[in-house]
Formats: sequence, C-alpha cells, structure tokens
Amino acid sequence: MPILRRRELKEMLPEERRRRLIELRAELTRLRTTVASGGSVENPGRIRELRRTIARILTLESQQRKVERK
Repeated sequence: MPILRRRELKEMLPEERRRRLIELRAELTRLRTTVASGGSVENPGRIRELRRTIARILTLESQQRKVERK
C-alpha cells in the first residue's frame, strides 16, 4: 500500500479511514513479528512509513472529534 497523504485522508469517509487503520495496524504487526523472530524485512523503511500513516489517521480523527464537540 502506498503512503496516504493528509489530503487523501481528509477526502476519505470516516468508515474508510477506520478500515484502512485496521489494515495498516495488521501490516505493522506482521512486519514487527517478522523482525522480532529474527527474519529480515524486504523494505525496513516500510515500518516507519506505516507508523507515520497510522499517526496521521489518528491525529485527523482526534481533530475531527474535537470539532464535533464544539
């Protein structure tokens, strides 16, 4: 999966973002498990990319919840 930019995330429906978040977390868990078991990852930068994309999604959801409360 490619990197998701902030603009792309804003255009997604909340349901799509949650589904994508679940997929990204699953992929991150799979990669971390591979590394922890002594294996090598094809693209080590992918772990960082996944972490940042997950953070983007969580930040956007948090901001939207704040706006909805006001």
